[in-house]
Parts: sequence; structure tokens; C-alpha cells
Amino acid sequence: MRARRSEWNEPSGRRARHLAPRPRLLIVCEGKETEPAYFRYWRHETRNNMVTVEILPAGMDPRSLVRLAAERKRESERLADKLDNTFEKYDEIWCVFDRDEHPNFEGAKQHAHANGIRLAISNPCVELWFLLHYEDRRAHIKREEVCRKFRRHHPGYRKVPPVQELRPYYEEAVRRARDLDAWQSSQGCPGRNPHTGVYALTERLRTLDREALLRRHGD
Repeated sequence: MRARRSEWNEPSGRRARHLAPRPRLLIVCEGKETEPAYFRYWRHETRNNMVTVEILPAGMDPRSLVRLAAERKRESERLADKLDNTFEKYDEIWCVFDRDEHPNFEGAKQHAHANGIRLAISNPCVELWFLLHYEDRRAHIKREEVCRKFRRHHPGYRKVPPVQELRPYYEEAVRRARDLDAWQSSQGCPGRNPHTGVYALTERLRTLDREALLRRHGD
């Protein structure tokens, strides 16, 4: 079987040490503007030759989105078999969507688990993640209120997130999102409104970025 492309090729005569494969990530988004714009930023922020991120703004309900992701996973596996090249496979596939009032939400989660698809769900909406860059949240909140509160910080916000302005507050947002996860779990209601799992995906991208740097500069 043909080997996967490595991070770099060592000069001849030296021991080939840093030959870890480049993980391929596929991010499938529900939204047509907000999520794709945000993750394009993170693709740029963590750019290195260890990570490939493809964003598909599908505009589907969660179950259809997960089905699409599962099909893309099978397509990549078929192509890898056809070309005898494991590099063609996606190492991780993430679906990003809002909880809202979507039907078949639990079915989407079950289908994702059965197919090895990871989820970054926001309840009620991805704007909650943006809001956590500035303030904590514990009480139940509707989408309209989340957006209204976020516009207090960014009055011009419509659909394209102000990623450059959010970036300095990122670590604080991660802390708040993790604390919120822990609090909801302590209440016996993981994933209940309010909740966002977007940070899990951005932190995964940052982890891959750090791993790439270690591979480049390690002994």
C-alpha cells in the first residue's frame, strides 16, 4: 500500500524521523455564512501542511448534514482504496450546527456516533459561542436574545463574525464554554441550553497546529 504523504522528506543519509502523516479534517457546516466564515479564519490561523480543512456550507437540517458527512467519509475511503493511497481518507469529520428546534436531532447524534462523525453543536445557536468571548451565561436563552446581547458588543454584526475582534478574547471564551459544560453536566443535563461545542473543534485545530510545530522542531 502506498504510504501517506509525510510532513517533510529528510535529506539522504539522515534518519527519517519526522514522517508523521498529515491529518485531513472535513468540517461540514449547517450555516451558509456564519460558520464557514469562522472556520475559514481558523483554517488560516492554524495553517500548516499537517492540516487540510474543507468547509461545505450545506444549509441542511442536522440529520441530513450528518448523512452527507457520512457519505463524504465513505467516498474518501473508496477513493483511498481505488488509488491504494490512505492519504485520501479523512482522519476526522466534524459537523457544526445549531440545536434550535430541529426535528430528528437525537437521530442526527445517533447517526454521527455510529459513523464516527464528531459534532460541534451550539444550543441555541453559534452566536452563543461568540457571546462567551465577553460574558458568562447560565440561564436558558433564545436565539434572538443571544444575537441581541452579542450586538451590544458588535453593533454591526449580521452573519459574518468579527473574527479579528474576537480573537483576543478566545482563551476566556474557551474557559467559559468548558465551565458551562461542566456546570450543565453537574446538573445532569449535558448539552442543554445554553451550550456550545464549537470550542472543542477550534481547540482540536490548535492542537494539530502545535503538534505540527513539535514535529518540525523536535529532535
